[in-house]
This record gives sequence, C-alpha cells and structure tokens, in this order.
Amino acid sequence: MTVIARARTLGELLDTPAYAGRKPFDGQIRLVQDEVRENLTRKLRAGENLFPGVVGYDDTVIPQLVNALLARQNFILLGLRGQAKSRILRAITGLLDDVVPVIDGVDMPDDPLNPVGSEGQHLLEVHGLELPIRWLPRAERYVEKLATPDVTVADLIGDVDPIKAARLGTSLGDTRSMHFGLLPRANRGIFAVNELADLAPKVQVALFNILQEGDVQIKGYPIRLELDVMLVFSANPEDYTARGKIVTPLKDRIGSEIRTHYPTDVKLGMDITAQESVRAEHVVVPPFISELIEEIAFQAREDGRVDKMSGVSQRLPISLLEVAAANAERRALVGDGEAVVRVSDVYAGLPAITGKMELEYEGELKGADSVAKDVIRKAAGAVYGRLLGSADTKELEKWFENGNVFRFPQSGSAGAAMKATKEVPGLTELSAELAASQSDDVRVSAAEFILEGLYGRKKLSRAEELYAAPEPETRQQRGGRWN
Repeated sequence: MTVIARARTLGELLDTPAYAGRKPFDGQIRLVQDEVRENLTRKLRAGENLFPGVVGYDDTVIPQLVNALLARQNFILLGLRGQAKSRILRAITGLLDDVVPVIDGVDMPDDPLNPVGSEGQHLLEVHGLELPIRWLPRAERYVEKLATPDVTVADLIGDVDPIKAARLGTSLGDTRSMHFGLLPRANRGIFAVNELADLAPKVQVALFNILQEGDVQIKGYPIRLELDVMLVFSANPEDYTARGKIVTPLKDRIGSEIRTHYPTDVKLGMDITAQESVRAEHVVVPPFISELIEEIAFQAREDGRVDKMSGVSQRLPISLLEVAAANAERRALVGDGEAVVRVSDVYAGLPAITGKMELEYEGELKGADSVAKDVIRKAAGAVYGRLLGSADTKELEKWFENGNVFRFPQSGSAGAAMKATKEVPGLTELSAELAASQSDDVRVSAAEFILEGLYGRKKLSRAEELYAAPEPETRQQRGGRWN
C-alpha cells in the first residue's frame, strides 16, 4: 500500500499492480459493502479481534452483526441508552481499507475510475490519465449524524446552490450546482445516523430514495446520485412511542435489526467500567468496591421506582467509579495514607447516580437521593452475600443488639481507623479475610464494606457513618430471608 499511496494521478495509479489492466469507466466497482466483507473475512480467518473495546456481546450482538456485514446489508442497532451502539458503529471503520483513491478537487469523494458525480465524470473526461487523485484514510470515510427533528433534506442530501450554478454555467437541476450534504460527502464510506426515529418522515423518505432509487427531488429538481455508501443506524425503542417512528418503507429495507443489551453479568460490567473510566493511576479500587459499584447499576435496572423504558446506562457505574475515586484522592490529599476507595466515597458519588436514572411516579415522590441511597444499600447486601454470605457474624450482630453503636472513622490515618474497628467483635478478622492486600487502607475499606453489607442485608441499621442494631420492625421483616 505504501507504493500505491505515492500515486498522484490516474495514470500513476493504473501503473501499480493493484490496478493493472484497469481502464476508466470499466464498470468494475468495488462497493463499500464488498470491501467490508473482504476485510471481515480475512480477519475472521486470522482470528483477529473484530471490534476492540466492545465487551459483553461475543455471543449475542457480534454474531448477528457479522452475519449482516457478510450479507452486505445495511443494519440498525436497536437498544436503550448506554449500550455501546455508537461505539460499535464507529468500530466498523476498522473493516475498511487503510486508504482508497478518490478524485482530488471535488466535494464528494469519488472513484477515479468510475465516478458517480457529474463533476467527477467531467474532470475524468477533461484530464484523462492526468486526473489528480488523493488518498482518503479510513478515519475520514466515516460520517455520523445525530438525528433531531430539525434536520432537513438539505442537511443530509444537499441543496441547490444558485451561485455555484451561475459560476459553472449549469442549470439548477445539474448535480454540479448542488451544495452536497452529509450523505454525498460520505460516498465511498460509511454513513451513520444515530437515533433514526427522531428524523422527520419526509427526511427519512428522502434518505430511502437516494439510497434505493438513486434519485431525490430538491426544490422541484430531480437529482440523481448513485452513491456508494454503507448505511448504518441506531435507535432507542423508547423513541418509537415518545418522539417518533421509523417510516415503513425505510424500516422494510434495513437489512437487519440487531438488538443490543446491558451486560448480563456483573463481571462483564466491571470489565466495561474499568475499561471506560478515567481516574488517577495511584487511586486503589479494591475488587469488592468495583463489584459494589457495578451492582448498583444492576440493582437500579431492577428497581420498580426506576423507569425501565429509559434504562440505566452503563455510564452510571463509569461515572460513579470516577467520582468515588476522585473523592478518595481528595481525602488522601488533605490527610495522609493511600488513596483507596471506600463505601463512603461511593455515597459521595450520589450525583453520578441520580443524573443517570429516570424515576417513575413512586420514585419521584421519594426523591432521587433517597432512591439512590436505597439502591446502594441493596447492592451492598447483594455483593456481601456473594463474597461473605457464609461468614459467621453472630457475635458482631449481638454486640450491636446490646445497644452499642459504631461511627466509622472518615478522617485520620488508616492505622487509627483499624484500631477503632477492633472495638467491633470480629470486624478486624473479617476485613483481613476480605482484603487481598495487607495495606491498612484497603483493610479499612473492607471493614466499612462489611458493615454496609450487613446493613444491606438488614442485619444493621445506618445513619450516615453511624452503624447500629436494626430497628425492631426491620428485624421482624427480616425473618429468615437473609439467613
């Protein structure tokens, strides 16, 4: 490809091995879908990672996506927010060639051997083998548009430019007089429309016409463009009833409808969150805290007070981990010791939770903060059950039931905090069992998590950092459920 990339004219291009024997207007068109299929086939045979960074879809979305690409189909990704739809669409550019030749000096990227635009055809006829070409990298062959109700046909397809027509001496119906929109500028590449249902019906029809029939009417002038574009879409099922819908002719001609989903397993979710979150390298996030943060998203998705139609984005645990890590770093900067994330840091990240949840009526009545704190409690109980569910905490619970309370230290050294935890029978031993590290800071984090987990399982009550015996009514409700 290095030798080919030096070609600056059509004649030089035809002298290269890859284009030997080709002639202008020879009709040998390699469509974008064919290009993607060839590179996909090669990567499948070589066992390469097709979509780096896309986690949790190996057995569900990816096989369906590969089938659609092998079948040379346009497709739509349908799913709730925060399900990596845009990331998947952008990752398809990795299946394009490194560079492709296009005619230089035209607005619409066009094949130098078989141009579809009248301007490119004219230049080829005038210059012949001296036709100037440039090399288009794969990153510039992806065009993305977020659909909104105010998007017009002119934005996507283009509009008649009277000044351009006068300068070129063409009629207004000549494609050379057009000011091209996003779709023609994506020729020889991939055009992605996010939130397709938000497009006005007439814009969707124009989109369908230009792709299927190759023509569209702009201000009464019939415009013909046989574009070579791979069209991909994304949409949220909520949009079909809340804001708009996909018109039937367009929906009928979308080859595959692929459903995305949230992570089905907490461990997968943790991998995604760790991959996407940005935090200082010196901040330590113990595994049980990482699992707690991910479990919060899972619990929120199941909570009846949270709107399931809107979903709970994967951005919730990502943002929460970043804020919790920042709070731990702040605590270490103003105090001393290691920056280790604790349960109290998770509570400090409430703003990262409340902004990611759409509440039902019951949740609105209770308030976003109250719902979020309740979700944290449930998540702590669930993670504690998985990690320490069989631990014997009877002595610890009895200590609290005898009227003792414990305020977890939020300042001072980790050594002082560990000394304070010895006041609670069995807490120091349990924290040492949970913490893989011998660091006092990690063991302090483990001790606070244990108390929060017992609170989540309704074996303790909590008021800010103060832990006590469960309320009498809570004790009765608990029954044998958590034992």
